[in-house]
Amino acid sequence: MHPDHASSPVPDSFALGPGELIALQVETARAFDLPDTHFHDSLRDGAAAPEVAVIPAGAFEYGAGGHEAAPAQDRPRRAALIERPFALGVFPVTTEEFEAYARATGWRPRPELVWLSGRKPAINVRQSDAHDYCAWLSAETGRSYRLPTEQEWEYACRAGAATAFPHGDRVGPDEALYNASQSFDAARPRRPRLMTRCFVRCGAQAVGRLKPNRWGLHDMLGNVWEFTSSHWTRDHASLPERPVAGRVQAVVTKGGSWFDGPEDCRAAARRRRLENELDINLGFRVARTL
Repeated sequence: MHPDHASSPVPDSFALGPGELIALQVETARAFDLPDTHFHDSLRDGAAAPEVAVIPAGAFEYGAGGHEAAPAQDRPRRAALIERPFALGVFPVTTEEFEAYARATGWRPRPELVWLSGRKPAINVRQSDAHDYCAWLSAETGRSYRLPTEQEWEYACRAGAATAFPHGDRVGPDEALYNASQSFDAARPRRPRLMTRCFVRCGAQAVGRLKPNRWGLHDMLGNVWEFTSSHWTRDHASLPERPVAGRVQAVVTKGGSWFDGPEDCRAAARRRRLENELDINLGFRVARTL
């Protein structure tokens, strides 16, 4: 079944309560004849593709709210429509999931770079590697996988929350993996960090250990920055940077990381990275077309 959502009213996700948001997710899963709001496709060998969660269509506002102590690149706050439902990875793509692709295609990590294991996020991969992984998943499952856009990522992260974080205007270590031991108040300016605090929780951790958002997505806050498919814009009022021959494209990453402060875990926070950049605090999650 492929419902025509173009003719259906798109709800304002900011006007819905937690129960209504979950009900909307359930309703969307049923409309697409899915077994649950969380599901996974199968690879050709019968192994499971990454688990994904249904994200309903809806209206929302992206970017930092007026009360947030945020840089200009996170502003202005703007209205947006997610016109068609999609599915998003419940977790960042893990090392063991990416290694299935590596075995099938011959992809190898650079030997001089850090490579993790098991359920820890796949790091030190370029955006092109992430695109190639999605193309491989699509071929293996017969479904369409890709990277989410910046707006899709933020909409899914917020899950109806107009606040700085999915659970309010403060964040704690039970909700995000970041490098400060204390919580963060989004309405206050950034505090200087002592070097002794920068490495208290150094290193990415296995996914799924912390509190999910209302739609059941884990690790949207912290752990690793995540590539989106969107080209970088200097703010939300500017056009994306155009590709220039001979120059590496700048792209948007979202989510913050274990190395950065809690202020970078805000739903509106974004960082400019290069499409060929490799880093120990940079990964990705997949989106799937419904």
